[in-house]
Amino acid sequence: MSTGDSAIIRVQGLVKSYGENRVVNDLSFKVRAGECFALLGPNGAGKSTTLRLLLGLSQAQQGRIELLGLPIPERAREARARIGVVPQADALDPDFSVAENLLVFGRYFGMRSADIARRIPELLDFAGLGGKRDAKISELSGGMKRRLTLARALVNDPEVLFLDEPTTGLDPQARHLIWERLKQLLKRGKTILLTTHFMDEAERLSDRLAIVDHGRLIAEATPAQLIASEIEPQVIEIVADSPLAWAERATHTPGCARVETIGETVLAYCTDPHPLAAALAADPQARGLQRRANLEDVFLKLTGRDLRD
Repeated sequence: MSTGDSAIIRVQGLVKSYGENRVVNDLSFKVRAGECFALLGPNGAGKSTTLRLLLGLSQAQQGRIELLGLPIPERAREARARIGVVPQADALDPDFSVAENLLVFGRYFGMRSADIARRIPELLDFAGLGGKRDAKISELSGGMKRRLTLARALVNDPEVLFLDEPTTGLDPQARHLIWERLKQLLKRGKTILLTTHFMDEAERLSDRLAIVDHGRLIAEATPAQLIASEIEPQVIEIVADSPLAWAERATHTPGCARVETIGETVLAYCTDPHPLAAALAADPQARGLQRRANLEDVFLKLTGRDLRD
């Protein structure tokens, strides 16, 4: 399966079904060494199942996986010794202190206690937890727990990091701190596979990304390439008492290529926003916001706005 390129993860023709439900459907992609690759999709799109397959925790009915040059699941245990995982749930041991959590986790990799102890100050400093070495888990905030989980994933100095929604539930300050730490890891040459529901997170961190829906790959490129190819460059959001009238007006305004109505909000996707912006400015009863198109616009266009359970 190896092609001699710099890919550190290769997925080819992956299929995974649970009964009649095919949750991963002929999925193929690759992640290059030293990049952040984001795997995006609505709930139930197959992202978490794909991660389990990559880690060798579940087995596909069809397809091939190669991680760090090793076939998965055949050599999954060997591959997992060289990776770090930040799961959705922190799963820290409440009976141990911050430092003890790192020590115990390092032992799972067969590391000597003395070697782990030497790494602990560096890991705590990286996570911004230098003053919390002896604190119990119950004493930590949600952001601190998440940063400790990230530090724990680095205890074996992994080549690849799997991050499953790493900033869900965090306040903006904690999210930005984790983003900064992840950027530091990328500068050190680490490879990151990221799943997230935050489109701004994917746009900030990822070099490339794939969008999956119903287990299928529906788009793959850099964030900038996807925005340029899939969506109009400017968006005007209009909030008005008569959204249907504004939607009709926007539809027939030059420069507006596509219009959506969501409740009282009209979204006008424009190649030239000036004619609609001028009309909006002349109506004191309507409020508007003009902005550049972003990855969330692309995501919603490709996967729809219906809620997923």
